[in-house]
Amino acid sequence: MYEGRRVLVTVAVWCVLAAGGGPALAAADGAAADGAVDAPAASGGATPGPAGPAGRMVDVGGGRGIRLECRGSGSPTVVLVSGTGGASDEWTSVADPARPAAAPKPGAGSVLATVASFTRVCAYDRPGTTRFDGGLAPSTPVAQPTTAADGVRDLRAALAAGGERPPYVLVGASWGAMIAELFARTDFPRVAGLVTVDGASPYLRDTLTPAQWSDWMKKIAAMDTGRGLEVPDYEASVAQIRRAPALPRPLPATVLTSDRPWDLGVGNSGSTWPAWLAAQDRLARELHARHVTDTGSGHGIAVERPRLVADAVREVVDRARGGG
Repeated sequence: MYEGRRVLVTVAVWCVLAAGGGPALAAADGAAADGAVDAPAASGGATPGPAGPAGRMVDVGGGRGIRLECRGSGSPTVVLVSGTGGASDEWTSVADPARPAAAPKPGAGSVLATVASFTRVCAYDRPGTTRFDGGLAPSTPVAQPTTAADGVRDLRAALAAGGERPPYVLVGASWGAMIAELFARTDFPRVAGLVTVDGASPYLRDTLTPAQWSDWMKKIAAMDTGRGLEVPDYEASVAQIRRAPALPRPLPATVLTSDRPWDLGVGNSGSTWPAWLAAQDRLARELHARHVTDTGSGHGIAVERPRLVADAVREVVDRARGGG
């Protein structure tokens, strides 16, 4: 199944394709080389594309805008937080099982569309993220790298500017889980539940071997931030989460973990798959979460198994409505 995203960023950080994903990686790399991603603007950042009819730009201050897309009605409001470099179409697109190397396409069975049938749901484009078609999201570019705390501030500002009211159920995929966890820790009264979708966590600092961690940090440091594409500062973000207050009580939570091996691809220090699984286990224990490991998916669970993700969200929403 398709496991990659906008590979200029994600392959180097989170989502190296597993076996069978090579054609999608090659196609995406080729598209980027041919200029599918907009050229840098005069300021040194990337040129954003149009907001599109489904979303709207909200003013988050400092002359910056973030594209926010919300549908449905009801409470709590579900907030979808994409993985590294991923725009909001990570939640509005579906992979085609018959064409596993093809990029996901918009579909009625997507996570966002399904969740909108039972509650209010929002997705947004972080600065420097790209769509599956290679176009850059329209949110105002910012200096890179960026941290989980930066992501929390932007998300809080976007929801406020959009008039979206708590309580929130946060759904974080990959790097987005780091933002979701820090948001929950620092804004606890306004958060009603958590879902992580093959989510990253500070535990990777402990479960990866020292050589793997070092290779990974070197790979991130070598990334070109001149185009304004999103690059997470993982070291700083781990420290931010570890300094943040613990959740005062367990929230309704579910951890979804891929069961088709994939790898961070960080040199010759061995597979990172065992460390990823160990970190998932520790995250589930920390959150007192239901841990779903039989997902039938690679890293891109949101596009590969959108119904599974939507069902997990529905369960957490129902628990939140019932008081936990």
